[in-house]
Amino acid sequence: MSQQTIHRAVEPAPARRSGLVLAIILTCQLMLILDATVMNVALPRIQADLGFSATGLSWVMTAYSLVFGGLLLLGGRAGDLFGRRRMFVAGTALFTLASLAGGLAGSATLLIAARVLQGVGAAMAGPSTLALVTTTFTETKARVRALALFSAMSSGGFAIGLIVGGLLTEWISWRAALFINVPFGLAIVLLAPRFVPEPERRPAHLDLPGAVTGTLGVGSLVFAFTHAASDGWGNAVTLGSLAGGLALLTAFVAIEARTAMPLVPLRLFADRNRSAAYVNFFLGPMAMMSMFFFLTQFMQDIRHFAALATGFAFLPMAALIFTMSRLVPRLLPRYGPKPLAVTGSLLMVSGVLWLAQLTTDSAYFPALFGPLLLMGLGGGLAFAPLNVIVMATVPTEDAGAAGGVLQTMQQVGSTLGLGILITVFGSATRSAGTAGTSGAQLTVDGMTAAFATAAVFAAGTVLVALTFRRTTASARP
Repeated sequence: MSQQTIHRAVEPAPARRSGLVLAIILTCQLMLILDATVMNVALPRIQADLGFSATGLSWVMTAYSLVFGGLLLLGGRAGDLFGRRRMFVAGTALFTLASLAGGLAGSATLLIAARVLQGVGAAMAGPSTLALVTTTFTETKARVRALALFSAMSSGGFAIGLIVGGLLTEWISWRAALFINVPFGLAIVLLAPRFVPEPERRPAHLDLPGAVTGTLGVGSLVFAFTHAASDGWGNAVTLGSLAGGLALLTAFVAIEARTAMPLVPLRLFADRNRSAAYVNFFLGPMAMMSMFFFLTQFMQDIRHFAALATGFAFLPMAALIFTMSRLVPRLLPRYGPKPLAVTGSLLMVSGVLWLAQLTTDSAYFPALFGPLLLMGLGGGLAFAPLNVIVMATVPTEDAGAAGGVLQTMQQVGSTLGLGILITVFGSATRSAGTAGTSGAQLTVDGMTAAFATAAVFAAGTVLVALTFRRTTASARP
């Protein structure tokens, strides 16, 4: 394919109202990320309505993340080969239909099935969102601004999910948290074919051996981490899934190194900065998910916040993440990505360490409000440059694969982190229980142990950010 053909494929963005194109893409990304947490505050009402068991209830959340994380690599390469806009629209359509089915579900089984289909749709559409941003916005400043906003949606969507979930659960019903996807999904399906330009497809074949080993490998790992949260790391199913996932991923890397048209081109990891950014997109969510999961429980179970108040408690963090997304495009040309990522990671460490000091009497001001501010400010600074590092210089033909790897890191990192932290929580509560602690104090002791462990993950992002190469002023986006 000639460079002239590629140029024609991506050039129409300004003429097609780039603001609307970006709004369509970001709305889809927000929907996909939001659904990872929007059901959190509604879980007690879902259990009462549909008769979930205590252990089965966790699958309302993990069925989505398991399928989403497991299929992202395949979805990324499928977009490159079969058309990114086509996969974007098809994935959004499936996600929308599954959301409608979930909202209408009359049994626990039907709701879990709907969440699985949501995960399939999200894995189809998700990698194409980032690839379409990269191929549509070819001018450097516009691309950096778009990637910063994309990062805000990706990082802030978790907090927004809690706010939206609290609002809808308190005012309408938990079903509304699924129904709200329907009008937005329909709008995307109708508008995207008209306004979002379709990048030129490459004539190629799908790497089926890589697709099978990569998808099953990631899916096995995600399942192992999810299963460990409820059954422990010593469970035979957990260990079998973990070993099987590692073996499959080892085979996947061997296949990708040999095939001419790999699912994940290993050349994506040849750049040191891009590889480090991928690692931090793995470690960062491991730390962040502790805050969403445990703080939600702390507010509701220990401080007795209502669902609506719990959702709004995360508003300062979400607001700061979006504020930073507007500032980062101005800061990047002046300082480059390394100082921003290091500073943001240090702020995240401070926020999680502050949460590790919680007691049963900790009030929202300042014990929760302060860490939320630090995490919002730090998350905005730490993650927005990573999207730019990964996507700003990736070859056009690899944009979908690069986006799929990035989102896989985020999704698997958050699931792995939560599995580890819940295990830490369980161990700490058992130890405190044998020492005679009981009731709310027992729960808080487990939470503070989990936050201390999350601080170790956050410290890892600082160390990785320090490995970024400094860029000269002329090379900064």
